[in-house]
Amino acid sequence: MGLYRDRIFPAMYDKAMGGEGLTEHRRRQLAGLSGEVLEIGAGTGLNLPCYPVAVTRLCTVDPNPGMNTRLARRAAASPIEVESHQLAGESLPFDAGRFRFAVSTLSLCSIADPVAAVREIRRVLAPGGRFVFLEHGLHDDPGVQRWQRRLDRLQHWYADCTLLLEPQRVLEEAGFDAIEMDTFLLDGAPSIHRFMYRGTATR
Repeated sequence: MGLYRDRIFPAMYDKAMGGEGLTEHRRRQLAGLSGEVLEIGAGTGLNLPCYPVAVTRLCTVDPNPGMNTRLARRAAASPIEVESHQLAGESLPFDAGRFRFAVSTLSLCSIADPVAAVREIRRVLAPGGRFVFLEHGLHDDPGVQRWQRRLDRLQHWYADCTLLLEPQRVLEEAGFDAIEMDTFLLDGAPSIHRFMYRGTATR
């Protein structure tokens, strides 16, 4: 399990999540950010080259040691100062109201308690601060949903994430009420992974 978690899975993640299409969606979501940013579930650091030049410092959180190793290599080549924390997102070591911006891209699906994690994000955002997200989740087609439910246990086993994430519900249960979100289909992705959610939630 350690070899898979620390080496094989991070390499698979880079290959699956580092494509040009997803990179463009990352850039679009991150375009308006500046200053110090919190990123939850930073993975291998695929967002690093997508941040605008106005972002000067990044605090990252991810529990996977293999992900953090790859993130450190990308951080060394980035002009952004990176402070990384190897821990889960449900309990953040930051003061309330510290950040103007927080980010999650394709990571809430892998957090055991996404509501707790988003509640923590809300806590560390300053009043008026924005949580920017890009996630895959439960499809709006009932036929695809049936397959997502059938395959969710397998998805947990090999990719450590769920196919059944419902971002609107998660954000509302975590206390956000100012939510702007739209959905789209990711070109080239399998139907069970194709339904995407993007948007912002303001504290």
